[in-house]
Parts: sequence; structure tokens; C-alpha cells
Amino acid sequence: MEFEFKSDGTLRYANNSNYKNDVMIRKEVKVSQAVMDEVRRIVEKSEIIQEDDANWPEPTTEGRQELEIILDNKHIFFLCSTISTMVAIQNSKDPEGLRAFYYLVQDLKCLVISIISLHFKIKPIP
Repeated sequence: MEFEFKSDGTLRYANNSNYKNDVMIRKEVKVSQAVMDEVRRIVEKSEIIQEDDANWPEPTTEGRQELEIILDNKHIFFLCSTISTMVAIQNSKDPEGLRAFYYLVQDLKCLVISIISLHFKIKPIP
């Protein structure tokens, strides 16, 4: 699943379910300033900008997660392996930073799926 919030209020969403050789789902919507403010609030509250992914699990052939944030004059990019359990987070070299990353990604995914589902009345694919 990929999504992008642009500063002009454009939300781009893409999801490849691979279910029965399904095609890539792509949607684009405009969101209000209130939604953009909420995204900003969620990112700022997570304090993810202060984190560093140097001690996070490296991506593997089984999966990877990426997060790029451009906020004001700050630009940060995170990359790690797919996180599937809280035990994996606890056993990592940086459990606090990885936990902040995990919860931020989950919060943003939930928001995006809700917006897309409401706008297009589609069933979300987790």
C-alpha cells in the first residue's frame, strides 16, 4: 500500500492486492485543509522527526516499509523491514523509535483507508 499527501491537499492512494491477479488500485482525491491539519498533527504528535532508523531492522526479501516526511523545512526518510509483531519491535535495537514508526504508519494507514473508503465507497484491502 502506498499513499501520499501533497501540500495542495491531493491524496494519492495505490494498493496492489495480488488477489486473483487483480490490478493495482489507484485513487486520487482532494482533501480539505482540516484533513491536512490533522495529518500534520498526527505526524508532529508522533515525534517521528526526532527518530533515526540506523538501528532498525534492514529490509529483507520478505518485505520493507518506507516512510518519507516533508514537514516545513524538514525532510526525513525511514526504511526498515516489515514489522509484523510487537515482539519484533521489543526485540529490536531501538524499540522506542520503531514503536513510534509502527504506530504512526498504522494511524496514517487507517486515516487514508477511511478517506478513500468514504470517498469511493470501496472495501479497503489491508
